[in-house]
Amino acid sequence: MRRRRRASGKARGVRGGRKKTARRGRRRGTVVRGTIARLPARARRGVAVVLLGAAAFGAGLAWRGWTHLCDACPSIAQIYAFEPKEATKLFAADGSLLGELATERRTPIRMDDLPRHVYNAFIAVEDKRFWGHHGIDVLRTTKAFLDFLVQGYGASGGSSITQQLAGNMFQGSVDRRDISVRRKLREMRVAFDLERAYSKPEILEAYLNQINFDGVFGVQAAAERYFGKTAAQLNLPEAALLAAIPRNPAGYNPIRRPERAIGRRNLVLELMAAQGLVSAEDAEAAKSYPLELARGARITREAPYFVESVRRELFERYGMDIYERGFRVYTTLDPDLQAVADSALLAQLEWVDRHPAYSGVTFEEVRAWPPDSLYQVSRGGAEMPYVQGMFIALDAVTGDIRAMVGGRDFRDSEFNRATQAIRQPGSVFKPFVYTTAIASGIPASEVIYDQPYYLENVGGDPYAPRNFDEDFKGPMTLRRALARSINVIAVKLGQRVGEESFAQLAERMGISSTVPRVPSAAIGSVDLRPIDIATAYTTFANLGVRVTPRSILRIESKEGRVLWESQVQRERILDPDISWIAQSMLRDAVDMGTGTLAVRSRYAIPYSLPVGGKTGTTNDATNTWFVGFTPDLVTTTWIGFDRPQRIYRGATGGGTAAPVGAAVLAHYYGTHEHPEPWDRPEGLIERTVDETTGLLSTRWCPVEHSYVEIYLEGTEPTETCDAHGPWTARSSFRRPAIPPF
Repeated sequence: MRRRRRASGKARGVRGGRKKTARRGRRRGTVVRGTIARLPARARRGVAVVLLGAAAFGAGLAWRGWTHLCDACPSIAQIYAFEPKEATKLFAADGSLLGELATERRTPIRMDDLPRHVYNAFIAVEDKRFWGHHGIDVLRTTKAFLDFLVQGYGASGGSSITQQLAGNMFQGSVDRRDISVRRKLREMRVAFDLERAYSKPEILEAYLNQINFDGVFGVQAAAERYFGKTAAQLNLPEAALLAAIPRNPAGYNPIRRPERAIGRRNLVLELMAAQGLVSAEDAEAAKSYPLELARGARITREAPYFVESVRRELFERYGMDIYERGFRVYTTLDPDLQAVADSALLAQLEWVDRHPAYSGVTFEEVRAWPPDSLYQVSRGGAEMPYVQGMFIALDAVTGDIRAMVGGRDFRDSEFNRATQAIRQPGSVFKPFVYTTAIASGIPASEVIYDQPYYLENVGGDPYAPRNFDEDFKGPMTLRRALARSINVIAVKLGQRVGEESFAQLAERMGISSTVPRVPSAAIGSVDLRPIDIATAYTTFANLGVRVTPRSILRIESKEGRVLWESQVQRERILDPDISWIAQSMLRDAVDMGTGTLAVRSRYAIPYSLPVGGKTGTTNDATNTWFVGFTPDLVTTTWIGFDRPQRIYRGATGGGTAAPVGAAVLAHYYGTHEHPEPWDRPEGLIERTVDETTGLLSTRWCPVEHSYVEIYLEGTEPTETCDAHGPWTARSSFRRPAIPPF
């Protein structure tokens, strides 16, 4: 007899509990059905009405939620009226694209202008059922939803091209930072509206003009940036490469990630072949196509300080419209001259970093400082700890800014030292004093003694100017004193013509800062902007006519209508004869003075090229300058620290700043015709004088002391030199020189 095992109490309890629960559930369902069945017919109808009402209420809530999901979304009328924001384009003087100004840089292109392989590449990788759905790809959305349930947000993309357009175009209704289900539902809602408002080609055209390519928007702007051509000129591998970028614009950027971009491009080509959009043979041939980016694609931004200066000028005129209305701005910049200026300034700053006497931190050392250093925290500001520089080149006739370098590295500091900085000019200010003297009737042959000189200051210590070499040279003509940049003589001359006189002349010539009426102003102890120095020196280059700098030639609408056009602004400040004598003195400063080594000798600039200029060095070698000019070009260079400190012991304008201007002039006139020297006005008078006395030379004067001087009529000397004569050869007796001033 088989023994029956008795289940344990626990097992019996579980089984018993399950049976009881099942029996109770069946009894409850039977009771409910039985209860409803036993109700009168009228009551049963009431229950049905309640259930139907609840269902209708739920459906109404769902419909209301769908229809009100996107109350803030654009209406159909707004969708029709949509106009994409278009970048303002800046063009250089040679017509090349210099830069763009936009919150989103884009250039629209019509669908009809695109080859089929361009838009087919995007359809293949982004939405292969684009032509068949009504805004939402149900299969792709379902797969994305299942992946979301298993893996969470970001598992896979399910948005159609229409949905992506909704997210890209209507940022007010679909917040890109919002990755919630609600965002997806709102995208769907806007996508349905788009499908009702647009045809499929119109939707695809809008999408191709909106999509992000890592900082540029639309296939046209992307084609220009990466390949230097229009989207209509793209071949198959180039189109596939652009289609590869939008999924991860930074990750597939072909400039920074070429290998990843090529891999993604080849996937796009495989998808196109699999979907029958291209043949397998064409796809394989395109996959072997090398990545050939435009030369300019690797340049982040040309002439950034100039571009930013233009942007500020445009913003003052048009405000935020410069980022949206697609202006065409034609500027004065010469790209070739700009490239030379960039290279020359950078090379000179690196030379300073390597100079044996330089004790400051170098550019490379500072860039290696940790992220929490003061430098890294203050990047973009007006004070960098390494040696800085700036350069400006102006067209002397029109005032066009041909080149502008506002600092060593725009990424480190956007502060434009050419237009925004305030610097002491040192000796480059002296020509204003000497020109005032010429205008007041003091000839360039006037002799002033270089010797210790003291001025009483009201309520302060006496002012005693010193020369750069701490030495005194004795009697010297104004011409020689300017060429050798003698401080004492400049201060004496400033006192003779009057502080008010030379300050007013400097301001009329283009110095926008108020020149202080103090003795030291004569040797450049004033604070002014470098662009003002360049402006003032155009007066010398133009024989008395000051020209106002300009950076914009004209502004056009995107349709080509001229909105604004600049005019050359010239004003006569000096008589031609006065300015001719002044520029001749500045030519001597280059040919025989402090700028000789840097300009003529080092860079082999021929004497047939008329060049005038002046170097400048402020106290303790904190600022070094060189302004060089010809009849058609004015260059200004500054090198120093943002926060004034000695560059290195012995730094001078001639040795530190002048090589930059000289290199630019040498390159420019290596490819341009040399201008004729300045025409001498007819009213000027020539006299041969002795430079030790400034008087008419005699046959007894040493040949090495005699030279030809130019005078305004009525200012020429009438007396002969009395420092040399037959008595000087017979005895030690010498006639006394003229009394010192």
